[in-house]
Amino acid sequence: MTLPIFEFSLPGPLRDQLVAAVLDGSKTSTTGLLRGYEVQNLPLNEIGSQSAVIDSEGRRVAVIEITSVRVVQLGDVDLAHVLDEGEGLTTVAQWRAVHEQGWHSPAERAELGDPTFTANDATPLVLQRFRLVTNMS
Repeated sequence: MTLPIFEFSLPGPLRDQLVAAVLDGSKTSTTGLLRGYEVQNLPLNEIGSQSAVIDSEGRRVAVIEITSVRVVQLGDVDLAHVLDEGEGLTTVAQWRAVHEQGWHSPAERAELGDPTFTANDATPLVLQRFRLVTNMS
């Protein structure tokens, strides 16, 4: 059975940083825009589902298992989720600023098909928790 692919961010330095955090165990949660799932016509992951994590070169480097999926508004993201993202951010405000910078980038706006996309407190997000099943690196 071939596992579906799980991509952290767009290929490049940020993806490499996030994948390294998954592999060392410091990253156990992630956030995505619900709109991104809708634009790509993707279903939300189900608890217990497994996916292959790929690096910026498209290599499968790990298998993760989803342990929690919830849709919340941006204004309701909690500190526990922020800390479990393993990015070294220690406040919700820092986390939000970093994520909004990414979501408002030309590349992300192009992925969404909306050159003026702007996140606000009501923007729906998909918060997922996962565990590392296999490190293949």
